[in-house]
Amino acid sequence: MSAQEPRPKADRPGGQPQSGQRDAFFDNAKYLAIVLVAMGHSWEPLKGDSQILKAFYDVVYAFHMPAFIIISGFFSRSFDMRPSRVKRLITGVVVPYLVFETAYPLFKNAVVGSHEEISLLDPWYLTWFLVALFVWRITTPVWKVVRWPLPLAIAIAMLASVSPSIGNDLDLQRVLQFLPYFVLGLTLRPEHFRLVRRRWVRVASVPVFAAALVVGWWAAPRMNTSWFYHRDAAQELGAPWWCGPVMVLALLGCSLVLTACFFAWVPGQRMWFTTLGAGTLYGYLLHGFLTKFADFQGWYDHPWLHHPLGEIMVTALAATAVTLLCTRPVRRVFRFAMEPRMEWAFRQDAAELARGRQMKEPEREREREKVSA
Repeated sequence: MSAQEPRPKADRPGGQPQSGQRDAFFDNAKYLAIVLVAMGHSWEPLKGDSQILKAFYDVVYAFHMPAFIIISGFFSRSFDMRPSRVKRLITGVVVPYLVFETAYPLFKNAVVGSHEEISLLDPWYLTWFLVALFVWRITTPVWKVVRWPLPLAIAIAMLASVSPSIGNDLDLQRVLQFLPYFVLGLTLRPEHFRLVRRRWVRVASVPVFAAALVVGWWAAPRMNTSWFYHRDAAQELGAPWWCGPVMVLALLGCSLVLTACFFAWVPGQRMWFTTLGAGTLYGYLLHGFLTKFADFQGWYDHPWLHHPLGEIMVTALAATAVTLLCTRPVRRVFRFAMEPRMEWAFRQDAAELARGRQMKEPEREREREKVSA
């Protein structure tokens, strides 16, 4: 979902793109995941009236963010503290956070007439992911040098789940409890994605998802959905402290199984929606305005929407809206906020300038050859 992801040219778990091309598999996965995110947000005001919809909601929430985070970790493997990487982190993560953390409260104030304050320490609605991505990516060099990165990340998540004193600043509970998925992505290789895309995994994923929906239907009136959000310690959810580590491990296992099943069904070849995978950050951040506007206006209170046909219509509208928000025209309009160049804000790195001159020298040589010919 993140903008300006490093993209290793040699990683080809999907099709066989030429050097420098984006891998269709990952763009397809990101697009399909962002559609699930938008659908899940549209179900939230309706799920209380339908046990079946609540089951779908819980199953989707068990894996859609883990899938995004694993992909983000996979493409952060090449991150280091080179100036060019840091610049991309600032323009692709920090700037969008500042823009949307300011825009969302102002939007609510304009629509509702409230007086909500702007707070850069309290992520508003969707912006927590940008905070998390910044922390995860800036710590990537650490995870690349420790001997057992994934067990360490899991231990940190388990400790966070029993630490209510962490508080709500920068949504650090989510940052720490979702950390294992990012670190897992850092440790994965292209062949691991190829393993889960084998035919037998694709076939086996059908009964696995069916079983997950049955369990979700049974658990809907019995389980607190807040466990899937990873934003609270166990004590804050009214559970004994030991439930925190247990739930971290249980949800990690369930999420990884469902994420593997999801990846198994992601197409590896170019589809009509493949190019939309490059704009998932746009769809993610912008669809929140539509979801909140509908909520602020009371549209979800319409009785017809709380019946099966209404729920299907809301789902279709959410999928359509987020698809449109990932398209090139929308990305061109909002690039100033999502991927600003901001060359004026950074010093020119001597090493980068030298590399640029070296790259341009062959082009100058070819031009001289043309003139002499």
